[in-house]
Amino acid sequence: MASGTFGERLKREREMREVTLKEVTTATRIGPRFLEALENEEWDKLPGGIFNRGFVRSIARFLGLDEENLLAEYDMARGEQSLPVPQPYENKIPRLPIWVPILTVLALLAVFGGLIAGGIYSWRRYAAHRAAKRTSSSSFAPTQTQTGTPGVIPTPAANSSTDSPTSSTAIPLDLAISTSAATRVRILADGTLLLDAELPAGQTRHFSASQQFEVTAADSSAVLLELNGRAMPPVGTPGASGTIVLSQKDLRQGSGGTPQP
Repeated sequence: MASGTFGERLKREREMREVTLKEVTTATRIGPRFLEALENEEWDKLPGGIFNRGFVRSIARFLGLDEENLLAEYDMARGEQSLPVPQPYENKIPRLPIWVPILTVLALLAVFGGLIAGGIYSWRRYAAHRAAKRTSSSSFAPTQTQTGTPGVIPTPAANSSTDSPTSSTAIPLDLAISTSAATRVRILADGTLLLDAELPAGQTRHFSASQQFEVTAADSSAVLLELNGRAMPPVGTPGASGTIVLSQKDLRQGSGGTPQP
């Protein structure tokens, strides 16, 4: 090729072959404005990149020119000796400030702490409610052993230092209690609880004391008392609960004993 700039040489080669721009457009399907931009080296009117190089190859092929030589001249004129290698796109996620995870951890700790504190508070209220419910229940709640029989507390040995002056001559008290119907019975011997349970019908139980018995029955008419073999007065009004205190005095009087409703 003759010497000259890329655009001038491209135009000269076309005119030497008596080929119009319209004919080049028809053969290569490159728009006339792009052909004129190449011949005038108006790079800003071209799409750029691989499109420009594709135009140069198509024109060289149509005019019968060496494609590589024409591309080299285009690169020299365009200042594009080699196309830059495209860099891979990196979608970098911005790094969070250091205080964000710290606040997240603190918020989680606060939430879990609140849940734990709420659970403890609820459990304490539930336990207090259960305790209050047990306290408000009847004092006649039965005391049962694991086998289901009424629990009996053994009578402790009498302390000689607390005996009355007549304790040395006092006769031991034996209380026999018989039930004609099922009822709840509570017995204190010398201030010690011996029985607090529901007795079935037709049962007879014996208890011992030194000074006195305090007997309480939920149904006075269902209980028959004998002190050392002697019948004692009813515990209270028939069909109602009542309490009676039996002591050495009742034994000496034979049929003594004052019912206490």
